[in-house]
Amino acid sequence: MLGLFSLPGMILLISFSGFAAFAAQSGIPMAQAVFMTGIIWALPAKVILVGSIVSGAPLIAAFLAVTLSSIRLMPMIAALIPEIRTAKTPSWALLLVSHLIAITAWVMAMERVQAVPRPHRLAFVSALGLTLTLSCMALVALVYPFVSTFPPLVAGCLFFLTPVYFLASIWSSARQRVIPVALVIGLFIGPFAALAVPDFDILVSGIGGGTLAWMIERAWRKREGKAA
Repeated sequence: MLGLFSLPGMILLISFSGFAAFAAQSGIPMAQAVFMTGIIWALPAKVILVGSIVSGAPLIAAFLAVTLSSIRLMPMIAALIPEIRTAKTPSWALLLVSHLIAITAWVMAMERVQAVPRPHRLAFVSALGLTLTLSCMALVALVYPFVSTFPPLVAGCLFFLTPVYFLASIWSSARQRVIPVALVIGLFIGPFAALAVPDFDILVSGIGGGTLAWMIERAWRKREGKAA
């Protein structure tokens, strides 16, 4: 519960206030906005779904867009599961807890899970994810009637807090030097990719930044190996 009142928890709640404003201004009923908050992975996927609904996109197009935006969370799950799994952990429990993991929950879990005894890590991550999810659902329901008058710029600024926090958290908690390099390269490529291939800018920035950082890391290791 304390995680809810931490800096990342508060930023997450503020960001979902922006989502509530976006959903209300787009004509999405409150019940549907609350349902989206609990059932769909991560805030960007919800924004994509609302945008697809407003634009009249076909159901299959909206489904694919939301799915592709959520695939980015798979590496986070792959990194977290070995930290919380024991020999007796059932697969269904891991599948359920994976639904609760998005950016904020993942960052908070990875920062704190090492301090939790392994037999209790699954319960810790489950409680953390469930608390964040239910709190966001409750917040959307509470603020929905009041945020429909938010200017679009205000809602956009609220959205922007989450990726800013995510970048700062990844940078500060990086355990390998290749991670800051990948972030810098990806941020540099991003604006150019947005101009050249606006529909695939994030994909190009991520793959390009990660690949170049990996190549730089390999060159560093070879140089260090020769020096040794």
